[in-house]
Amino acid sequence: MAEFAEDELIFLPLGGAGEIGMNMNLYGFAGKWLLVDLGITFADGEQPGIELITPDPTYIAERRDDLAGLIITHAHEDHLGAVAHLWPRLRCPVWATPFAAALLRRKLEEAGLLAEVTIHEIVPGESLQLGPFAIEFIPLTHSTLEMMALAIRTEAGLVLHTGDWKLDPNPLVGPKSDVDALRRLGDEGVLAMIGDSTNALNEGTSGSELDVRDTLMEICANRTGRIAVTTFASNVARIDTVAKVAAAHDRHLVLVGRSLWRILAAARECGYLDDIAPPLTDVEGAYLPPEKVLFLCTGCQGETRAALSRIATGGHRHVVFEKGDLVIFSSRVIPGNEMSISRVQNRLLWNGVEVIGERERGVHVSGHPCRDELAEMYRLVRPRIAVPVHGEYKHMLAHAELARSLQVPEAVVIENGQALRLAAGAVQVVAEVQSGRYFVDGDVLVPANDEGVRTRRKLMFSGGAAVILVTDDDGVLLADPELVLQGLASDNGKPSLEEAGQQAVEAALDELPKAARRDDGRMTETARVAIRRLIRDRLGKRAVVEARIIRLE
Repeated sequence: MAEFAEDELIFLPLGGAGEIGMNMNLYGFAGKWLLVDLGITFADGEQPGIELITPDPTYIAERRDDLAGLIITHAHEDHLGAVAHLWPRLRCPVWATPFAAALLRRKLEEAGLLAEVTIHEIVPGESLQLGPFAIEFIPLTHSTLEMMALAIRTEAGLVLHTGDWKLDPNPLVGPKSDVDALRRLGDEGVLAMIGDSTNALNEGTSGSELDVRDTLMEICANRTGRIAVTTFASNVARIDTVAKVAAAHDRHLVLVGRSLWRILAAARECGYLDDIAPPLTDVEGAYLPPEKVLFLCTGCQGETRAALSRIATGGHRHVVFEKGDLVIFSSRVIPGNEMSISRVQNRLLWNGVEVIGERERGVHVSGHPCRDELAEMYRLVRPRIAVPVHGEYKHMLAHAELARSLQVPEAVVIENGQALRLAAGAVQVVAEVQSGRYFVDGDVLVPANDEGVRTRRKLMFSGGAAVILVTDDDGVLLADPELVLQGLASDNGKPSLEEAGQQAVEAALDELPKAARRDDGRMTETARVAIRRLIRDRLGKRAVVEARIIRLE
């Protein structure tokens, strides 16, 4: 078990380094730990039955008596989505901005934890002392409300944890990034900056929300059919933009998707979006003339159960899009979702709907800094050490190279589970701790290597079979072996796979000595191997095969 000296300042990511999503970052000093963010990522088709994935919290859960607290930088799922799943193993107080806190309370209420979790709200410019960590909260612009960078002061030095950010001169909803505060930190002297790498390969700047508003105003002018926009529900500025576009073109805003209504309620609870007309429900909007509605839908990543996918496939109870209508994808394509999004877009096109994608007309801007913004941040903060996070390995490498080109003395790329010493002593990885992933499987949390999940995955790709033996106490078959096949294609062979399976099992059992036939384990393993070999030879599949024995007196 990794332990550190009292004077060592440690940065230890357990999620979010080498990946986009699932952020979980630890800072250690003087025997105490500070946890920053606790997020999820979403599963792909490689994990059947799994939708959400969390970091492995084992390392800090075993030291929760030394955990000073959890701070949530902002309201995105990849920064707070795991709290309801992992907090019972941590049991620490939580700090979050009012908007993030409003959304987090809803999640905790659904999980039955609201009465147990203490949530403290923080505001821009506020300071907080948690054990040996003095934390100042600095507002930065992002694609959701109230993003806060953390200036973390210890006796070993000052660290800036940027979280997700951009330098948007016209964010439309919420404040601009506090450039003066960043410059002040640079003047004070920043030991290390732990920073967003998402767009480190992209030249220029990320663009402004005002640009998107102007573009959507132009695209939606003089249209006679239905208009729909799909985006991330958490992008409150984009919700505001779509509402203003609807009003400008004499259309009613219609929200389609539960998460949009949850975000709207949380935003209004915190004093945002009070100046837009109350949106209509999908039931109300479905019966208005096409030229009088602007739908805002969930499902920008092609999620099969989201509103837009159900509309595209004709599975929505109320809303229909048809020839002459327009759907605008006002969101980035998250890597891995390309095929899902393409399927939805192609279905819409098949129905005669015009589709405008992310890159076609400037209908989306990123919430993360491109290279010019990263360079400006480094000019303001002037850290001695740069530690890229929140990106795939290629993004973090590009971020580190950019930092070095800007005369940052040290830029270090690390992986989840690597403990990086920032001070005192040389900057280097001084330990590696347990890290990894947990799957949210229904209502339970299981390690990524859980045998049940692994078997389910094998069944998905290779199919399965079960063979049942009915014998007497001496192992003599009292009936033909029964073979049940699951997820295996017929090879149209002679004899059939079922008949061949019976013959293979009987032949294998006949070769067993009498003593072995009285052993349940030998009997079932012999039958299992026989069926597994048959399926491999006939179908070329390494199926999951089980065998059971029933002995009758």
